[in-house]
Amino acid sequence: MTAPAADGARRRPGGRTARIRAQVLDAVRTELGEHGFDGLTMEAVAARAGVHRATVYRRWGDVGGLLADVLDAASDDDWRPPDTGSLEGDLAALNQEIQDGMAARPPIMAALIAASFRSEQAADAQQRLWDDRYARCEVVVERAVRRGELPPGTHARSLLVAATAPMYHRLVLLRTPPDPGLPGHAARVAALAAAAGAFTD
Repeated sequence: MTAPAADGARRRPGGRTARIRAQVLDAVRTELGEHGFDGLTMEAVAARAGVHRATVYRRWGDVGGLLADVLDAASDDDWRPPDTGSLEGDLAALNQEIQDGMAARPPIMAALIAASFRSEQAADAQQRLWDDRYARCEVVVERAVRRGELPPGTHARSLLVAATAPMYHRLVLLRTPPDPGLPGHAARVAALAAAAGAFTD
């Protein structure tokens, strides 16, 4: 089943509709960060948002619909990857953003990832968000190829996954405290491997 609000998110509704959506999605993030997936309810979201629960049920259907819309809303922004002038610098900056997001309190980013394993709608929306973010980040690899840092034919998605994977492994799977040196170290390893041709077709 697709997220009830996914199409609405892409249409970017205006006026009162947009205001209600913003209030509800802010409430979802706060409730999820404070109480986790098991504590997330339609009634609590409606109360925190100051919206009648019938409106929340009518538009989002259930908790899965709320989570999916939160994730879809993240793709509505104008975020672009940093341009530091070098591949290693760009990858390190990306990794630092990931680490900062995972370490933020309340832990909304981690809670959304965890929720994607409990809700099919959230999982589908999470996949759309990953695809969107990795697609935007491919320019990092394209710039590096133009600068001569990487060989032509370097597979952007594979390199980006390899560069960012240590962050998620340490922070999500091992649940270790943030390491100030990890973003740069993971970037350096991936950049060296890529320069050696590890990610060419």
